[in-house]
Amino acid sequence: MKHFKHMQASSADQAASEAANGTAWVMAGGTDLLGTLKDEIFPEYPETVIDLKTIPDMDGISEDGDELRIGALAKLSDVAESDTVKTHCAALAQAAARVASPTIRHMGTLGGNVCQMHRCWYFRVPDDRFHCKRKGGKTCPARIGDNRYHSIFGDDGGCFASSSHDTAPALVALGATVVTTKREIPAEEFFGAHGHRSNVLEDGEVVKEFRVPKAAKSAFQKFALRKSIDFPVVNCAVAQGPDGATRVVLGGVYPAPWRSKEAEAELSGGVNEQSAAKAGEAAVSVAKPLGKNAYKIDIARTLVKRTLTDIA
Repeated sequence: MKHFKHMQASSADQAASEAANGTAWVMAGGTDLLGTLKDEIFPEYPETVIDLKTIPDMDGISEDGDELRIGALAKLSDVAESDTVKTHCAALAQAAARVASPTIRHMGTLGGNVCQMHRCWYFRVPDDRFHCKRKGGKTCPARIGDNRYHSIFGDDGGCFASSSHDTAPALVALGATVVTTKREIPAEEFFGAHGHRSNVLEDGEVVKEFRVPKAAKSAFQKFALRKSIDFPVVNCAVAQGPDGATRVVLGGVYPAPWRSKEAEAELSGGVNEQSAAKAGEAAVSVAKPLGKNAYKIDIARTLVKRTLTDIA
């Protein structure tokens, strides 16, 4: 690993200020960032890593009227086990409970899981052996290479990686807002393939908390090869608001969580076994699989149906 300076932040604003010039990166639990630094996957490296864990009072979970406020440093295990989250935002609790292993969930944070980088094996290959589109290259090797786990809904700026955050589809389905040191961003607009980031954060911008509206009903399901610890091949979150409108969001199928308006249109008359099946078909009606990942269409279709059935 290349040497870097280590700084412990006392506030989110201090961390943001120190990271504003782009030579410092922030770290919460460290379960994602440290691995990428060890593998030297980037052409350039940070001079400083800023530890956010030393910031006080940024890990709380509380009710605030019709929404929950969850600090970015809240441990995934705490989110998964919180009675408040289970009661009002079940999909988020279920998603947090499915992230990696118990050890990772006790170290990793909600903010870290939301901000983790894509798992594409070309993007993450050690020693930057594939200088892909995200790193300033000309192409995405996955487009014609080994794309078993990549996007089935096209590219984002030339990148075909698939989102691998379990909590992200839940936050989008629940209509959450990401609060940073600079602005408030709807979760639906937060994710994407932008350089080494999987989100729209700028240099000098740190996530502070999530504001998550309470849902009448919500649920999450995940398909992974190793069910207890693995990243999703496909995951799905659905949430029904007080007005009865239902959001359907898939993960693992596009560089950002994929909200399916086609599936949602099939639910205007309510969620039941028949409409859930139709929504599953509609969710993949616009899929554009690559050479080796058409199998994901069947998984996505089934997960949408099953997850909707959970709230029917």
